[in-house]
Amino acid sequence: MSSKKHWSPGAEVSVQCVERSDFGGWIVSGSLTPSGICPDCGLHSRRRHGWRRRRLQDYPAHGEEVTVDLAICRWRCLAPACPRRTFADQLTSIAHPFARSTSRVGEIVSHLGHATGGRPAERLLHRLGLGVSDYTVLRQLKKRAQGTAKPPTVIGIDDWSWRKSQTYGTIIVDLERRVVIDILEDRDVVTCTNWLKRHPEVKVISRDRCGLYA
Repeated sequence: MSSKKHWSPGAEVSVQCVERSDFGGWIVSGSLTPSGICPDCGLHSRRRHGWRRRRLQDYPAHGEEVTVDLAICRWRCLAPACPRRTFADQLTSIAHPFARSTSRVGEIVSHLGHATGGRPAERLLHRLGLGVSDYTVLRQLKKRAQGTAKPPTVIGIDDWSWRKSQTYGTIIVDLERRVVIDILEDRDVVTCTNWLKRHPEVKVISRDRCGLYA
């Protein structure tokens, strides 16, 4: 396929092959740079110690799933004074450690989860070609919530749909930074009160007009 570069999940990934999967969708095979940089001493190395494969879910193409199959190399550090003998390629700009999808997939999942709720986001993502569950949507929202740099002082509290018209939780947003900071299992006043007791730094609360949060 002539436009291989358009299938790459990042500038540092060189795409070797794009082919149809036996189970539908696409497999994008690629590798990283032909050398590694030791995280301890910073020395470049071209001495390969071994390699393994890592598969990541990426943006869909024409409504079909795309899986990136990367060759992850382990390199030898040849610096005599360096305590690290081997090290692996780093994917920090493409995916988080142990993640099963690329970071850009995580972004779109969390954005849709924030906008529509758990089950609606799951259905929409499936139609787009991203096979994720509502629990994955929740994990992405919580992961983004953990990245809040400072304790929130101005928050918004509202209900959040796990399953539209059936199951609801509570979403808490830092209104100054406009990011989700937590999701509670239900929309009970006791649950919200306990959360507020654990966060005495909160000074201003904008809440839903529903009596559940009164």
